[in-house]
Amino acid sequence: MEQLKFVIVGHIDHGKSTLIGRLFFDTDSLPPDKIEEVKKSSNELGREIEFSFLMDHLREEREQGITIDTAQTFFKTDKREYVIIDAPGHIEFVKNMITGASQAEAGVVIIDALEGVQEQTKRHSYILSMLGLEQVIVLVNKMDLVNYDEQVFDNIKSDMANFLNSINIEPQYYIPISAMKGDNVAKKSDKMPWYDGPTVLEALDSFENKVSSEKKSLIFPVQDIYKIDDKRIIVGRVEAGTIRVGDKIKILPTEYITSVKTIEKFLEENKTVALAGESIGITTSEPVFIERGYVICREGEEPKLTDTFFANIFWLSKTEFDINEKLTIRCATQEMSCKILKILKRMDSSSLDLIEENSKILKNLEVGEVIIKTKNPIAIKLFNDVPELGRFVFMRGADVCAGGIITKI
Repeated sequence: MEQLKFVIVGHIDHGKSTLIGRLFFDTDSLPPDKIEEVKKSSNELGREIEFSFLMDHLREEREQGITIDTAQTFFKTDKREYVIIDAPGHIEFVKNMITGASQAEAGVVIIDALEGVQEQTKRHSYILSMLGLEQVIVLVNKMDLVNYDEQVFDNIKSDMANFLNSINIEPQYYIPISAMKGDNVAKKSDKMPWYDGPTVLEALDSFENKVSSEKKSLIFPVQDIYKIDDKRIIVGRVEAGTIRVGDKIKILPTEYITSVKTIEKFLEENKTVALAGESIGITTSEPVFIERGYVICREGEEPKLTDTFFANIFWLSKTEFDINEKLTIRCATQEMSCKILKILKRMDSSSLDLIEENSKILKNLEVGEVIIKTKNPIAIKLFNDVPELGRFVFMRGADVCAGGIITKI
C-alpha cells in the first residue's frame, strides 16, 4: 500500500491535536482500550470525547518509548496509508525538515474560525512555501463555535487566500470543519449545506505521491572510504535512483568516469543492485581518488556542479549574521566554507513584511532570499527535484545556525 507523509501546521490551540485524534478515531486506527481510556477521562471532566486527550496519551507513551512512534503510520484510508509528521514548533520543524529528519509531501494549515488568521498561521504557511510544498489544504476549524456560519468561513478564506497568493501557495481546497464534532473530517456535514467540496480525508486521498526516489537519476553521496583486506569500499546511502554491478558511474567534482565492480552490504553476499534508501558500499573497476563529500551519479544525468546559487534561508541562531562573516555549508555529505554574497531580501518570518532589500544582516527567525558562493563548486539540485541535494544547513563552529532550500541554480 502506498504511503503519503503530510504535516499539519497552525497557530497554537487552533485544533491540531483534536484533528489528529479525530483522524485516528474516524479511520479506526486505534485500539479499543485507547478509545475507552479517552472516553473515561473526558466523562470525568463532564465533556464529550476530547480528542486532544488522545494525543496527550500517545505523546506520553511515545516519550516513554511505548507502542507508538512518531515515524510510524498513523492512519489509513482505502486508498493509502498516511504518516503525520509532528511539527512541535516552527523552529524545530524547520530544523527537522531542512536537515532531513522528515519529509512532507503535503501540508495542512488549520485555522480557528473564532480567531481567524494569526501571526503563527502565516509563519507556518511561509515554511510550507519555503519547502516547496505544492499540495496544500486549508481547514477552517471550530465551525460549531460560530454556528456553522458561511460568512465567517468566506471571510477567513479571503484573508488566507490573499496572504498565500503573496507567497506563491495555491491551496487545492479550503474546507470548513469541526474536528471536535467530526464535521467534514471523514463524513460530510449536514450542518453546512452551503459547502459542497470534499471532506478532509477525500481531499488527502486526491493528492499524488511524489515520483519515487528509485525512479530518479542516481545520486550517491560518499560518506566514507573503508579499507577492508585488499578492498577499498566507497560507503554511502543511495539518495535517488538505483545502482547496479557493471553500471558506468561519474564521480563529482573530479568528473572521473569508472564502473561498479561490486556492491557490498552487511550480511548480503553477491548483491548486484541497490535502490534509493539503501546504505551500501561499492568498489570500482579501477582505483580512483575519492573522498567524503564526493557525489556519484550517471554521466549525462549529473546534478549541477556550481559555486554560486540562490536560496531561501531561515536564520535560527540568536546571534545575528553579518554579511562579512564566513560560514560552513553542509549539503548531503558535502561540507565547505562559503559566504553569502548578497541578501536580496530580509523578511520577518511571521508577517513576511519586507524589512529591507540588499541587507547586510539577518536576525533570529528572519528569512533571507540570498545568493551563496562556495569556496569550490558543489553538486546541487533544486529541492523539489532531489531534496537531499536541494537543502542544506549553515554551521558556525559545531552549531547549526540556519537552514535553507536551493531555489535557483
